[in-house]
Amino acid sequence: KKMKHPKPSPVVRPMGTFSINPDNQGGGLIGTAIQVGIPVFGKNSGENRAVDNAEESAAFDSASSAENTEAAKDTREKFRLMLREGKLEDRTVELIVSQNPQMPSIEMMGTSMEDLEASLSGIAGLFGGGKKKKVVTVARAREILQAEEAEKLVDRDRVSEIARERVEETGIIFIDEIDKIAVKGDRGGGGHDVSREGVQRDILPIVEGATVNTKWGQVNTDHILFIAAGAFNISKPSDLIPELQGRFPLRVELDSLGKDDFLRILTEPKNALTRQYTELLATEGVEIEFSSGAIERLAVLAAEVNSHLENIGARRLHTIMETLLEELSFEAPDIAPAKIPITVEYVNEKLADIAQDQDLGRYIL
Repeated sequence: KKMKHPKPSPVVRPMGTFSINPDNQGGGLIGTAIQVGIPVFGKNSGENRAVDNAEESAAFDSASSAENTEAAKDTREKFRLMLREGKLEDRTVELIVSQNPQMPSIEMMGTSMEDLEASLSGIAGLFGGGKKKKVVTVARAREILQAEEAEKLVDRDRVSEIARERVEETGIIFIDEIDKIAVKGDRGGGGHDVSREGVQRDILPIVEGATVNTKWGQVNTDHILFIAAGAFNISKPSDLIPELQGRFPLRVELDSLGKDDFLRILTEPKNALTRQYTELLATEGVEIEFSSGAIERLAVLAAEVNSHLENIGARRLHTIMETLLEELSFEAPDIAPAKIPITVEYVNEKLADIAQDQDLGRYIL
């Protein structure tokens, strides 16, 4: 079906696995998509003006108690300039903020329970919120005031409406590990199989296109893009019920990760494992540095162990890195401060058993 707005929306974000409850008709799945969209629009609407309205005037009023005289005005301008330049970030100020009533967070399942949750929130709003005095730094005061101003400037009803529209028109929902609900053909049809098939039939109307009730209103799933993925190492895509298979007409089989893929995983991400372990050991006073050859050797070992044993993908890197630095992690407090280069020779020495005897690799996840 033709999409109304083909451009990608900020609401399109990776989503984890959602459980489907037979009683809520997918409200949790679609409701989570809307919940992702609400803060995206709300932040864009209120935060820009909040910076102008609250960052300087209110924070400065709390920081300066001088009288309204010419000298005070000069002092005020000097403080305003220092505030803009970030020289007062660590100064503590007394701030009076609104105290909103906080209701306990309750996980609700099903349409009727969502209505109950909305009613509880409405009752909480009747009591109103008073004022509370806080002593915080200027940096923290700026964050609090921005949040307050953003809350005042945003029309929550309008935000929910726009979030629903974005979900309906450009939303993407990713269902991971769908192979876990597939029913293998040669099974005897026990209780677990019946339950798995029931989950598939609950998902089916949502994927086909239905109007789902959420606490933010009704959401139509006709134009939402659904993507499902699974390892299918025990079952096959054909083990899914035929109706659900027909709703996922495009199938793509992904290649196993190889040496080049592992090398990219170890080097390109800003939170790569090599960087994580470097920062972790730095807290103990031990500085490590991976050579390019050592990283390449780790990638080769990960690919080899995956090919000879169970292929668990990039998870193999976690276990290899842990084995490589296990001894160093325990000894770090005793040898600090120290600088240890991680070379090809170091990798071969620590992982010699895994590299030479594949039978020992079975004890490594």
